Amino acid sequence: MQTVVGVRFKPAGKVYYFDPGELKLKPSDKVIVETVRGVEFGEVVVGPRSVQEESLVQPLKTVIRQGTKEDEQRVLENQAKEKEAFKTCRDKIQEHGLPMKLIDVEYTFDNSKIIFYFTAEGRVDFRELVKNLAAIFRTRIELRQIGVRDEAKMVGGIGSCGRVLCCCSFLGDFEPVSIRMAKDQNLSLNPIKISGICGRLMCCLKYESESYEGGSNKGAPRAVPMEDEMENGY
Repeated sequence: MQTVVGVRFKPAGKVYYFDPGELKLKPSDKVIVETVRGVEFGEVVVGPRSVQEESLVQPLKTVIRQGTKEDEQRVLENQAKEKEAFKTCRDKIQEHGLPMKLIDVEYTFDNSKIIFYFTAEGRVDFRELVKNLAAIFRTRIELRQIGVRDEAKMVGGIGSCGRVLCCCSFLGDFEPVSIRMAKDQNLSLNPIKISGICGRLMCCLKYESESYEGGSNKGAPRAVPMEDEMENGY
């Protein structure tokens, strides 16, 4: 068994496990850890617990130290720089006439890399853009193409239910969703009614799908038509 803590780097991001070492950590503690992207600032969301070593991705990184007020201030400074970097990159994309849409910018905690997230219909030759950005920011530049679901998670918004999107409020990771789930729940198969703002099937179709599995809906809760859900303020 291995003692680990779960660390999250974004409010609704994926939880990653780290070895707490000799540190006495608890949920809401801020920590500095080493990741594949470099040194990062995160928050403990899962307190110390023992898990099977076979279920962990090895080698397991050890938490470097607890975060300080100075670290939190640095995070705020990085967020301010991200806004400026976003404007600069957007202008450069227009200059180069590239068919891509800039979605978000992220500085690593130690400023060793800037990651630009974008969407595009196909592959984009952004080599000249990377050279320009590297010359401006004097650090490593990474352009990462993302899908429409990731775009919705980063940008946020309100779903047809009237609530903040699940993906940007609490879902740490996306799970596969199929049209079969809508059929089993007797929902309308109108794409407009079962698709999220990302254009893909709504993640919430997964929530009750297990109740309808097995080839029979006997004893399963009745699916309420989406029109009724909206009228009832669901």
